[in-house]
Amino acid sequence: MQTATNTIDDAEIAKFEAMAAEWWDLEGKFKPLHMLNPCRLDYITSQIAAEFARDLDASAPFEGLRILDIGCGGGLLCEPMARLGATVVGVDAAPRNIPVAQVHAEQMGLTIDYRVGTAEALAEAGEQFDVVLNMEVVEHVADPLGYLTACQQLLKPGGLHICSTINRNPKSFAMAIVGAEWVMRWLPKGTHEFAKFITPDELFDLLQKAGLDPVDRKGFQFNPISWTWRISDRDLTVNYVTAATKP
Repeated sequence: MQTATNTIDDAEIAKFEAMAAEWWDLEGKFKPLHMLNPCRLDYITSQIAAEFARDLDASAPFEGLRILDIGCGGGLLCEPMARLGATVVGVDAAPRNIPVAQVHAEQMGLTIDYRVGTAEALAEAGEQFDVVLNMEVVEHVADPLGYLTACQQLLKPGGLHICSTINRNPKSFAMAIVGAEWVMRWLPKGTHEFAKFITPDELFDLLQKAGLDPVDRKGFQFNPISWTWRISDRDLTVNYVTAATKP
């Protein structure tokens, strides 16, 4: 199968380029992502452990696994994966993000292979991974199916693809755009485009068309009283995550 042509949306890349220096500022523009990150990591680590029969209580449970984080930003997911023993490649299409990620990893004493690039370029180069992390990216690309097809090609047979995004409905508009961008001003206005949000059923259909087998989906539910996130089996109305495997 041939990889798709460029799925990068230049306007979306420019948005994240402008915020690159703030990746590790807990009170900066990526505060919502830092708040969500523990919940994301719980889901990611549990799915990887189940798929590859790994004991999360071991000292380096992901040793021997090669993990790709597409749209890695400043490395918020790459660093925990490296600490768990995986060989990690972080790729981002926004060039300014990579030096930020590299410097922080060096400060933490972690070895992570960070690169400026795209999923399509990696697939065309024949790169292969046990796990592809595709978190909060698919709603920013120009061609979701082409992008997910490249992600599928990057997986080894039996590999695991984890993808999170935002649902499309009035509640998600109120929370992700009105709340996060207009009211709380956690993110610059225009960070998200409602028309690019994807429903869980639409994402499952796209994953299947890309050659993946969806096996799980869960919601990330925000509690505005405790200001914490949790994984939900039922509430996928705003943020949600999926797991799929490559046959």
